[in-house]
Amino acid sequence: MADIREALEVDFDQIWEIFHQIVSAGETYAIPRNTSKKEANQIWMKQPQKTYVCVENKKVLGTYYLKQNHSGGGGHVCNCGYMVAMEAEGNGMGTMMCVHSQQIAKELGYKAMQFNLVVASNKQAVSLWTKLGFDTVGKIPKAFDHPKIGYVDALVMHKWL
Repeated sequence: MADIREALEVDFDQIWEIFHQIVSAGETYAIPRNTSKKEANQIWMKQPQKTYVCVENKKVLGTYYLKQNHSGGGGHVCNCGYMVAMEAEGNGMGTMMCVHSQQIAKELGYKAMQFNLVVASNKQAVSLWTKLGFDTVGKIPKAFDHPKIGYVDALVMHKWL
């Protein structure tokens, strides 16, 4: 059974393996496919308020970050990004991390969680977020240039916590 804990800098080499695999595919994140390890560390470890890892037998199988979506009047809404190692897909890790992130968000005082760009062709993510109570509150036509299927819609998904 996997455990979720706050990420340490020493975890980044394993996080990088997952990050690089997913981002270089270019199918789900609006992050440049050629992002360097140093840039990835900034994006995943330094910029977010919190970063967590899902670990089983000392192996990082998933990771997520949590950060404020906007400041000022929008400061009560957080944003998260999740990544699961390909070998761990389908084992409930995404569900476990999303449930965990909502609990952490509440503890940090957030009132809502919003995903700003869910690639509509990522049916697995759309289905999971919907199952976990997120509403699709907007659709941005052809907002994501998918390397295999071309321009696809992006969804804005939101949940009041």
